Parts: sequence; structure tokens; C-alpha cells
Amino acid sequence: MLPTLLTFAAFGILTGLTTVLFGFGGGFVIVPVVYAVAVASGTGPDAMLVAVATSTAVMIVNSLSATLAHWRSGRLRTGMLFPLVGYIGVGALIGALVATRVPDALLHVLFIAYLAITIVDSLLRRGFISRSADAPERRLGPVTTSVGGLGIGAVASFLGVGGSIMTVPLLRRLGLPMATSAAMANPLSVPVSVVGAAVYAFSLPATTGALAAGRLGYIDLLAMAGLLAGSLPTIAVAKRLVGKMPDRVHAIAFIVLLVVVLVSMLVIRPA
Repeated sequence: MLPTLLTFAAFGILTGLTTVLFGFGGGFVIVPVVYAVAVASGTGPDAMLVAVATSTAVMIVNSLSATLAHWRSGRLRTGMLFPLVGYIGVGALIGALVATRVPDALLHVLFIAYLAITIVDSLLRRGFISRSADAPERRLGPVTTSVGGLGIGAVASFLGVGGSIMTVPLLRRLGLPMATSAAMANPLSVPVSVVGAAVYAFSLPATTGALAAGRLGYIDLLAMAGLLAGSLPTIAVAKRLVGKMPDRVHAIAFIVLLVVVLVSMLVIRPA
């Protein structure tokens, strides 16, 4: 148990760093790590769902901690958060409920597919990698706020990745700097993680041993504890790095990290 806990803590450091710099809440790091450990330990056909559920639970703490740090630094645009955050919360409820009814293998494939689509879109769509310093910032329209918010919440909770995978590219296209876009992704991930974790915690796994020690519904409490042990101290330190990375480098690093996660998920074979 101790080696496993230390492994999660080590990856927790990476989740803390990605939470602050990219607004991930750790989701894109947590899902592959928990999934790999679950497959190796013979968790069963629910390994991917356990990874997604655990990721959403960890993101509650990570996103709130990073949100507080960004709020103190003045990087949050509160006018953009509402009512978008409400629509994201409703979408998160839908996405989490659907995820508990989807075959694990399909969830794994959809996670990979969404990663690939996001990488290609970020590379090809103008305004993500390069941003003109003179370009005016645009506002969110009512349709984007409502329909987009529902979609962000549904996809994010369904895949256990927070809202950053969709909110960061969206905010970039509105003309916001990468540092601000990543900062805004953290409070927008809070409703996803809270609603999603609640659904996963009170859902009864269909596999034998659903009430085994160390689990709360589909959430792996051991993995959660280890990840938070590494992520929280890292968030406290890494917040000083925000804004010091050149905007273009920051955007490219976002895409590179997604590519690394995509490769890792392709390598890990479903149970």
C-alpha cells in the first residue's frame, strides 16, 4: 500500500503544477495514472470509471485551492464566470449520470478521441497558439454561455477532466492571455468536480466488491489521498510561476501536455 501511495503522491506534484499553469485541476494527469494502477491491480471492468470518478473528487480540492490563489493575484474575470458556471454545473450532472451507464471500454475510447480532437483543433484554429497583443477581448454571447456551458460541463464530468480542456481554448479565442485563460479554468472546474464527484460517490458500482474498503462509490480514497498529498503543497509553490511564462510558450506547453496524456492512454491497455 505504501509504494502505491507514494506513487500517487509523486504524480500529485505534477497534478498540482498542471492545475496552476493550465487549469486542469489535475484531471488529465490523474485519469491515466489511476487508470493504469487500477488495471495493474485488477480492479475489473470499471477501471476507467474509477479513474474518472477519482479525478473529479481530487479536482474539488485542487480547483478550489488554485482558484483562491488566482483570485488573490487578481487574474480572475468575475464578469465572465456568471452565469457560465451555473450552466456548467447542470451539464456536469448530465455528463456524470451518463458516464455511470457507459461501458468502460467505450469511456476509454471517448477519452482518447476527445484528446485527439482538442489537440488538432488547438493546432489548426487561429488564436490559440498565437495571440495578437493588440487584439480586443470579446465577450461571451448568450448562446455560447448557455449551450456552451452545458456542453463543457457534460463533457468534463463525463471524462473526469474538469472544464479546462474546453474553457481554455474558448477563452483564448475570446482574446484572453494564456495565463488568464488557465486561471479562469479553475473556478469553472469547481461545479464540474463537485457535481460529478457527488454522482460518482453515491453511485453503486455494478461489479463484485463494490463496497470494498477504500472506496466511496467509484472514488478510490487511497489514490485521492496520495494525489492530494502531492498536489496541494505544489499548488502553494507553483502559483508564483503564473504569468512568468511567455504567452506562446504557455500555449504550446498546453498542447504538448495533451499529447503526452494521449500517448499514455493509447499505451495503457484496457483490462
